[in-house]
Amino acid sequence: MTPRFKRIILKLSGEALAGKAGFGIDPDVLVCIAQQVKELKKENIQTAIVVGGGNIWRGAEANARGMDRATADHMGMLATVINGLALQDALEQNHVDTRVQSAVDMRQMAEPYIRRRAIRHLEKGRVVIFAAGTGNPYFSTDTAAALRAAEIEAEAILLAKGKVDAVYDDDPNTNPSAKKFAELTYLEVLNLGLGVMDSTAASLCMDNNIPLIVFQLKSGNILKAVMGEKIGTFIS
Repeated sequence: MTPRFKRIILKLSGEALAGKAGFGIDPDVLVCIAQQVKELKKENIQTAIVVGGGNIWRGAEANARGMDRATADHMGMLATVINGLALQDALEQNHVDTRVQSAVDMRQMAEPYIRRRAIRHLEKGRVVIFAAGTGNPYFSTDTAAALRAAEIEAEAILLAKGKVDAVYDDDPNTNPSAKKFAELTYLEVLNLGLGVMDSTAASLCMDNNIPLIVFQLKSGNILKAVMGEKIGTFIS
């Protein structure tokens, strides 16, 4: 099969990295991701990754308890760097050349984010992990994924979820009657308040014509999504 996309952003939630434990980093999940990304490399698919930090720190919850929002978000950025470094190690153990680029300067651990350098890494077959979100508080890692996708001219964003296999009108884990969507437009996502990603990220994707595929992080699913197989929910 011919890949549907040649350059993609893989968006991983922090919760997905936590696995069944619900917190921290599950080594088995890292191995699963690394093996699937290695499959993408074999197909010459240029892959960049944006990872969240909710498995370590949730800034919104801390803010709700009274912590300064900017401080809480800065702590969340650091959590994404921890996840990015862990993911880099798992990929390189699977012989996948990887670079971590941070939106916040920390040169001892990661490269600074430079758009042209990131694109050059991708052209050379390296995986690039974008850490620390956008580098600014008040913006989610979903928005970071949309922004980086626009900047590097990615053809799609693949949103890998830990607990659900698509977009539903309610939580399918608590409501067995929840309706599953095969396809949606960004306007429908915004108007229905489906919570796939925050409104800033959805608007950015819509304005730049970047399709989004939402699916469950299981073995083989990332390659299926890139190859254009019917999986999860397709949003455009």
